[in-house]
Parts: sequence; structure tokens; C-alpha cells
Amino acid sequence: MPIRTVIGSGLDWFQDLMRVSALLLVTLRDDPAEAEIPSHRLLLRAGYIRRVASGIYAYLPLMWRVLRKVSAIVREEMDATGALETLLPQLQPAELWEKSGRWAGYTEGEGIMFHLIDRQERELGLGPTHEEVITSLAAELLRSYRQLPVTLYQIQSKFRDEIRPRFGLMRGREFIMKDAYSFHAGPEDLAREFGIMEEAYSRIFRRCGVQALAVEADSGAIGGSASKEFMVTAAAGEDLILSSPDGSYAANQERAQALPQPAQPLEVEGSSVLKTPGQATIDDLCSAHGFQPCQILKVILLVARFEQGRAQPVLVSLRGDQQLNEVKLSNVLQSSHAPEWGALLSLQPLLATELADASRMPLGFIGPDLEDGVLAGSSTLEPEFLRLADHTAVELETFVCGANSNDQHRVGVRWGQQGLVAPEPLDLRCALEGDGLTHDPSQKLCASRGIEVGHIFQLGRKYSQALDARFTNENGRDEPLWMGCYGIGVSRLAQAAVEQHHDEAGIVWPVPIAPFELVVVIANAKDPVQVDLAERLYRELSAAGVDVLLDDRSERAGVKFKDAELLGIPWRLVVGRGAADGLVELVERASGDKREGAPAVLLASLQEQLQQQRLGL
Repeated sequence: MPIRTVIGSGLDWFQDLMRVSALLLVTLRDDPAEAEIPSHRLLLRAGYIRRVASGIYAYLPLMWRVLRKVSAIVREEMDATGALETLLPQLQPAELWEKSGRWAGYTEGEGIMFHLIDRQERELGLGPTHEEVITSLAAELLRSYRQLPVTLYQIQSKFRDEIRPRFGLMRGREFIMKDAYSFHAGPEDLAREFGIMEEAYSRIFRRCGVQALAVEADSGAIGGSASKEFMVTAAAGEDLILSSPDGSYAANQERAQALPQPAQPLEVEGSSVLKTPGQATIDDLCSAHGFQPCQILKVILLVARFEQGRAQPVLVSLRGDQQLNEVKLSNVLQSSHAPEWGALLSLQPLLATELADASRMPLGFIGPDLEDGVLAGSSTLEPEFLRLADHTAVELETFVCGANSNDQHRVGVRWGQQGLVAPEPLDLRCALEGDGLTHDPSQKLCASRGIEVGHIFQLGRKYSQALDARFTNENGRDEPLWMGCYGIGVSRLAQAAVEQHHDEAGIVWPVPIAPFELVVVIANAKDPVQVDLAERLYRELSAAGVDVLLDDRSERAGVKFKDAELLGIPWRLVVGRGAADGLVELVERASGDKREGAPAVLLASLQEQLQQQRLGL
């Protein structure tokens, strides 16, 4: 388009951009090989995003319109809570993260922070989150209880060096996020703000046209005393949600607590050693000898690596039918040993190659009393196991376990006998579908999949104490600020909406976040009657406030209809052969309902429906 046209035509130029011919629209006929889930596949095919590198995507014009609409809803709801919008630097100095104790964990352990050294040999990180930066600012700006409470938020790009980027915008290395941080004079006011944010988040997701469930969650590396995740339910979700049938309880599997199914008693007299050649798995033992998995005690060997260089071998005992919850285990290790050994950097399987003598490790036949001597001579590992056990293992009265010798197991083993000391019972298991609720054992947990799109935390004083962010209270005493933080993945939410709203033909956008509310399709661009009517309706709809797109391409009608369905624009107005008689066709994308009639009648009805749909009703 010539520069003079852009400068001189004002609104006419803006309307020209709302034509498919000016949208830089390139759709794909076939599914891209990189796409694993429907939403990723459809966003690529429909020309919303393009992959630049692994986990890095360009938001093309249609996607940017969606993201702007999502951001506008987020801003309106955040502003309504009294939060103030700001913009924080993406480059963050390492010193701030070292004060909070998170630098090593984010760069050496989990390794999700992109970090670099500048010309002055100073370490910097690209922000995956902004607790440290905002707290350092609060330390300078908030000095008195009279300034509290205050909440600041921003919408900007974040960066995480994902080990395995996948699913498009779901798990990318660069993404758009809204993060907010609140500061308070006491825990009661923090809890009040937490409730306000929970309500605001529920409104945001409802207005965006997605069904989201608030679930109890683990606070993870962010920390804090309480947190909730907001999950968009979808079959392709990475997270497992466990909830009660009556809706009184919902948690992600990392956090969920429940009553396991009772173990079937092992009825044997005395203890004995059983030869089990080649039977190194629970399935092998059960198939060969008729045991039940719940009668077997399994042992998992791990290495916990801490910030101060300690590589601590960990021996975990678990009932054979249960799964280890590594998040719960990491939390136990972090809370118990971080003050002495520094932050927990990683938790990985113990490999035989790390031992001085690998032959001393009878993998598949290990019992809870494996001797520390197997660690002797290792150049990297501590010489003793840290022995932990899930309560399901400790509660077994009699069980089967490895004999610490190849091709042998023990049957009829009891805690407290033959020097077998029971560790303190801990909750280290994953709650499972069918488990009973702790507050109502008659109800059994149901499982579903979800996509995390939001997370809110009561941080307490973790960061304010670490970064010395203090205020003077009503009594004139100096104390650390109370903090909360609240995040929404804006780009992830947009893709989650597609995951929840699509069919075989393409995307089905909810009206509030659709790139356009209506597309006017000229069936035959060579027919002047169709073109004139479509152009007139396009201008009238634009003037009436409808977010409208005109498909003015010289393509076959079938191609345009298929593209309209792929793009997922909620309404389609077809100007075709009936134009000569003053008739058009209105099609709703979600239901497929079609109506033919005079433009004035159909568009009056459309306006009424759009008014409701814009509000998410």
C-alpha cells in the first residue's frame, strides 16, 4: 500500500485493513508435523502463529487481535480491583535473586532462567517472574502502614528456558503473562486481597468464554503459605485434576491429599526368603506368585542435589500400588534441609554409575534396609542414605520386599523386626482417582485433565524478609511487609480457549476474544451486485460497532467458507446469489445454524445476540 494512502485516508485505511486481502493471511491445508494437540495444530493451520525457533512463536495479526482482547479483559478486571498497572524490567540483576535464595535454583537446578553476563561482568537474568524486582521497589517506596494496601500489575513477555518446549503457546520459552503483586500490613488483609483476586480471576475466565476450575495447588518455587490454580478443563491438559463429585474439593495432583484404598492383608506365617529369578518388577512378582501390588513395599532411590554442593542419596519406601509425588518429596527435602544445605537444586534417580562398585546395587531387589555400605567409595555422593517413607508403606503390617540380593525377595516382613526400623510416616504419594476424601471418605475422587491458566499465592513474608522490605506499623514498630502474587498466562489462556472450543472444521472462538465477531463473505467477487451489497453492509456494520472482517478475495466460495470455519470467527454473513433479491445468509459458527433473509432483519437479530455474547452470557 503506498505511503500516501496510509497517511491520507484515515478511517478508510483502517477499514481496508479489516479485509482478508490485507491481513497477511496464510492458511495451511495439512497439519504441521510439530503440532501434537488440536489447539496448536489449528493455530498454525489458521495462520495465527508461526514458529520461529523451538518454543518461540511470532503472533501474527489475527493472534495479536485475540491477545489484545484477552489483555483488555484482564486490564478491566484488574483495574476494577484497584490494582495499578506498571511495567517492570525484563532484565533482572542476579543480586536480587541471590538475596531471595532463588538464583541457584533457577539457573543451576531447574535451569529455567535465561541468564547472561554483561560487559561489566555482572550476572543478569531474563525474568520468568518478578517477585524480587517488585519487592526491592517496595522496600524503597512503601514505608508506612498508611500507604497500604497496594497492588501493582503488569502485562509483558516472560522467559523460561523449558527443557522440552511443546504444545505451541502452552509451554513456550517466551510468553505473555499478567503478573500482579500486593503488599499489606497484616495476614488478614492479605487473605482479603487473595479472595478479591480469586473472584476477579473467575470473572476474567468467564468473560473470555472458557470454563475454568479453581483448585488447591502447590506453591512450588514461588513459595508461600497458600495458593490456588485456575485450570481450563481440556482432554489435552498436562495437569491432572482430582475433585469430589459434590464440588466441595478440587486440587491438582501435586497438591491433592486423599485416603488411599485399603491394602489387602498379606496372610502368611512368619517370614521367608523367596527366590525370584528375573522378577525385578512388581508386575513380575504379582504374575509369578499371586501377590497384589498393595502387599509389596517398593523402594525408590534418588539423589537430591543442594545449593551448597551436597549430593544426598535418598531412599524412599512406598506401597507397591502407589506413585511417588516428587513435588511433595521436594517440599519435604526443601523445608527440612535447605536451612543447612542451601536450596534444593534437583531430584534425580540414583544411577549405578555413580557408585564405586555398581555390582553392590541389586536393582529390582532392593529392600528398605539397604545398607549404606553400597555408597562407600563414591566420589560424589554422601555416604549415608536419607531414609523416608510414605504413610502407606509404614502402615503395612506384613509385606513383600526386596532381599537386597539379586533374584531374591522376602515375604512376611514386618516393621520393627530383624532390625527393620520404620521411618516417620509422611505424605509422599500421589492422590489417585477413586481415593476417598479426607473430610468425607464416602466420596471418591474423580479425575480430569486441565490446563493451568492462572495461579494466585499468599506469599506471606518470604520475599520481604529476604530483601528487607519493611514498613512502620500502627504501633510505630518496624516489620516486614505481607505479600501476595497473582499470575495469568495471557498467551496460554488464548490457546486454552481454542483447546476448549474447536471442532473438526477448525476453531470456534468465544465472541469476547475472537479476532473478529463477524466475517462478511462475498461468494463471487466478480459479481458487482454481491460486491456492492457486501461493501455497504461492511461499512454499516463497522459504523454500528461490530468488529467485522470482509473476505474480498477472488477465491471460490467453498475456499472462503472453509477458511471462515478454520479461523473460527463466531458469525458469518454470506452475500451470494440472493443479493440480487436483497437476501443474505447468516451462519453461527458454534451451532451451524443458518438463516436467510433481508439484511436489516438478520443484522438486528445479530446485534442483540452479540450484545449478550460480548458479556460472556
